[in-house]
Parts: sequence; structure tokens; C-alpha cells
Amino acid sequence: MNIYEIDKNFQPPSGVPAEEIEWFNCAEEPFTLYGGMRDEKGYCRIPRDIAKTVSEGVEFLNEHTAGLRFRFKTNSPYIGLAVKWNNHGKMYHMASTGSSGFDLYSVDNGIHSFKTVLAPFELDPKEGYSTFKYLNISKNETYKEGKVTDYIMNFPLYNSVTEVYVGLKKGSVLEKGGEYTHSIPAVFYGSSITQGGCASRPGTSYEGFLSRALDMDYINLGFSGNGKGEKEIVDYMKNLKMSMFISDYDHNAPTLEHLKETHYKMYENIRTVNPDLPYVMISKPDFCNSSDWGRRETIMETYAKALANGDKNVYFVDGAGIFNGIEAGDCTVDGTHPTDLGFYKMSEAFYPVIKLILSKKD
Repeated sequence: MNIYEIDKNFQPPSGVPAEEIEWFNCAEEPFTLYGGMRDEKGYCRIPRDIAKTVSEGVEFLNEHTAGLRFRFKTNSPYIGLAVKWNNHGKMYHMASTGSSGFDLYSVDNGIHSFKTVLAPFELDPKEGYSTFKYLNISKNETYKEGKVTDYIMNFPLYNSVTEVYVGLKKGSVLEKGGEYTHSIPAVFYGSSITQGGCASRPGTSYEGFLSRALDMDYINLGFSGNGKGEKEIVDYMKNLKMSMFISDYDHNAPTLEHLKETHYKMYENIRTVNPDLPYVMISKPDFCNSSDWGRRETIMETYAKALANGDKNVYFVDGAGIFNGIEAGDCTVDGTHPTDLGFYKMSEAFYPVIKLILSKKD
């Protein structure tokens, strides 16, 4: 008995014979996972026992697969995707292609190119979905041996994922994917904006833009509404192997007093293990009223104090000037969460700083 006969998620698309498809579990070789981990319960971003000690919110959001990617090479003319999950991240202000979909990029000599998005067609798929997209040829052409291509597939930003399978034309090449030019990941910590709300696709979070522009690995530790600089999460992050640390949790500090209490303290804690690690901090990009000045000044105080203490590896990105110009109103969905344009502008603000850091490591 074939798996598509007992599991509807594996049914092939119209016009593709079922016997032509071979399915592969992405938790197994030759697929390479980036940005997170997988255990017996599914995919997550940090160890579950750590997440549980931080807060209920972080424990729940840890299963959201923002920043996870897998990489592989194939010459299949199409790609199928079958996904299983525990919950569907459906929101009124975010496209399901971003919250629950996967998107696919090819990589050629460090140049990343968008290929397709694979997302659910149903409005509320309770347990997962399956879909297919043609890549190298149109579905009306006869199959020709395609070029073996390096692919990166991004996981959903606001959805749990327990299992992922890729379907390829039987007999196609399937090999281990390439490596990032900058293989030690940058770690981004922060709020829903850091997590990727409300990008239209996983690849259009600001970390996605930066990763492709710089051919750089990264870890997304944005926890929507729950990036509060708690000691438990900071103690975990400071021990990660990383090329740089980016602090972006301004939005989730519930009060100015909380930000003042935690911001410099987090910097100090990271420094106890990483005295020379490039440390980047940003103030909120949707800077719009006088109440934001105190938050911006608090972050600038951390930066100034670090400089005064002789830190030569600390950087400040001023969020106040990011959403500007005639299109400023189009940079968010709801006044806070960025559109793809907003995320692109954020990536542009980060780009010269992160490029400079990486150039010093080359």
C-alpha cells in the first residue's frame, strides 16, 4: 500500500500520476535544517525545557517555526509539500502564505532567487495540507532532465509544524544542499516584528531579506508579545554559537521602566560569555509619538554606556528613521506590524551594519 492511499495529505496534484512521485522526510538526510531543531514532538526554535522556564507565551510560540529552513539539491521538475501541524496560525491581518506557508528560493553562487510559495488552499486546514508546484518546466511539457539546483525552503512564521515531507519526481537527483558563505548564524531576539508579523511570505521577514542579501545563516528568536528580556532566555542565548547578536525587543517591554530595567542588563549578561561578540541594538521602527522618545533614549543610553566602557563591538540602528518618505504609511499593516515594504526598509537599515560586521570576520 502506498502512503497516498492512506493519507490524503500525500495526494498528488491533478495531472501528476501518483506512481511518479517519491516522498522524502525532511527530518532525514540529505536535508539540512537551519534555524532550529526537531524532537519527538516536532519542530521548535529552542529546547522545550528552556522555553517552559521563560513564560507560557514563549513555550507556545517556540513551536512557531519562524526562521527555520531546510536546504537540499534536486533536478525534479516539480516539488510537492505535505505538512502536518498542531495548530493553524490564522490571523485577520496576516496572509496565510506568511503565517502558514513555506516559500522556496534557489541559490546559485550565493545569489538567492525566489521560486514559489507552497501554502494551504483551504481557509482553515486543521491538521496540515499538501500542495505541488512545477519548477523547471510547465506542466504541459514533456519532462526533461533539469539542472541540479540548490534550494532553501523557509518554514511558516506563525504556525507549528510537526512533520514535513517533500515530493519529487521519482528518479530525480536528491543531494545535500550547499553552505552559506557566512555559516555561523546571527541571532535575532525580539518581538512579533522580529518573528515576522505580518510578512506576506516567510522569506520577506527582515531577517530573510538580510540572509539572502548577505548569504548569511541566522536564528529567529522573535516571540510575538513575549520578547521581554527575561533572564532565562538571555542565559540560553548567551551560550549560542553566533556571529553577532541583534537586540530588537523594544516593542514587547510592557513599560518604559521594564525596558530600563532589562535592556542594559541583557547586554551585560550576553557580554559575560561573549566579550568581543558584535552586539547590535535597534529602537522601534514605527516611531510615531513622544512616548517613544523614552524608549529610544533608553536604548541609546545602553549604547553610549557600552561605548564609554570601551566596547568596540557595539552598534546602534535608529528605528525612528526607518519608516519614512511618501510611502511611510504603507510600511505597516496596522500601524505596528510591517508589510513586506516595511520589512525591506528594516533590512536596508540593518544591512550596512551587518555587512560591516561580516566583512571584519572575513
